[in-house]
Amino acid sequence: MKKLFVLLFSAMMVIPALAQNDFVKVKDGHFVRAGKPYYYVGTNFWYGAILGSEGQGGDRKRLKRELNLMKRMGIDNLRILVGSDGERGVTTKVEPTLQVAPGVYNDTILAGLDYLLMEMGKRNMVAVLYLNNSWEWSGGYGFYLEHAGAGKAPRPNEDGYPAYMKFVSQYATNTKAHQLFYDYVKFIISRTNRYTGKRYVDDPAIMSWQIGNEPRAFSKEALPAFEKWLGEASSLIRSLDKHHLISIGSEGAWGCEEDFEVYERICADKNVDYCNIHLWPYNWSWVRPEHLIEDLPVARKNTKEYIDKHLAICDRLNKPLVMEEFGYPRDGFKFTLDTPVEGRNAYYKYVFSLVADNAESGGKFAGCNFWGWGGLAKPKHEQWQVGDDYTGDPAQEAQGLNSVFSTDKGTLRIVKQEVRRMSRVK
Repeated sequence: MKKLFVLLFSAMMVIPALAQNDFVKVKDGHFVRAGKPYYYVGTNFWYGAILGSEGQGGDRKRLKRELNLMKRMGIDNLRILVGSDGERGVTTKVEPTLQVAPGVYNDTILAGLDYLLMEMGKRNMVAVLYLNNSWEWSGGYGFYLEHAGAGKAPRPNEDGYPAYMKFVSQYATNTKAHQLFYDYVKFIISRTNRYTGKRYVDDPAIMSWQIGNEPRAFSKEALPAFEKWLGEASSLIRSLDKHHLISIGSEGAWGCEEDFEVYERICADKNVDYCNIHLWPYNWSWVRPEHLIEDLPVARKNTKEYIDKHLAICDRLNKPLVMEEFGYPRDGFKFTLDTPVEGRNAYYKYVFSLVADNAESGGKFAGCNFWGWGGLAKPKHEQWQVGDDYTGDPAQEAQGLNSVFSTDKGTLRIVKQEVRRMSRVK
């Protein structure tokens, strides 16, 4: 009997150790998964939880087909929006929403997130889940400010981005808005998946909790409060979840009012496990819409410089770097699926090769998530409408502009090639 007890006790002690090995971790400044170095080409799949639902917008059959297609290509890292916030029927905003009002949740989207994580787990894929958004397309900052009594958030498509950014610059100092967000964070992270029975905190299908999509201060004056808020948010997440990585979702210095010192400080936080940057050559005026191919040399040069400046910070902090958002428009700045993507393919190949080269040399540039996965979608309108397929372009973007579809065979071949290179890294 004593011997049996010892064996059972020993088994109980081994199981947690094995489970821990399934989580993506950071060791000596590098990602490790299942005991091996982890470098990756991933994508943005912001609508995954909606697709996994059985309500409006849900399509579980398509979801499984998309996951299978990505998995066959070697894409195993998906950056996903947990859910949209606020009222429905708003042009340029994602719907259906998850958080209708503070603390009031659409259970069909929660079920969709559960289902998505279950299906990803079956395929040994991992999710980076972002919890907030500084931009209007999923609620985020504007939603929390409205419910904290700051007034109605302007809509950029109606009032312009300057008016919107001036309004959301209040977020960094609005403690009531922060508390509403923290309540949401507690609710999401403390959930149990209805399909697998796993608590979210115990699910290795989640790689990282991310504070938000491109969190910004939106003014130099708000930077100290912005830093304080990020520190509070990362500390809260760590108190709720000891297993998963934590990331910010930052664009880099571009999202810190071009202040590299601020970026270094927010990434130095003890609860932040790795660093993020985003990069948009067209949005940042590095390339012209009518000269996307001719301007590629400028895009490559500026991209390399931007990455290298942030890699230097990562070397000092001994943390990995992920370029988790980047995109390049279709040739001629057109949106239809039959438009060539020669410029995009060349730019993607350059970025993917930087990650693969880094992997082969054991560097800290550990991964990238291109924006975004359109997959099997067939856009019907340039401006997304209810009932249209979801693409990689959220509702505020022209549908098809930055999406990679299953028909973009050249792009998919490039992804496969670079994933193969990274898979050989030991």
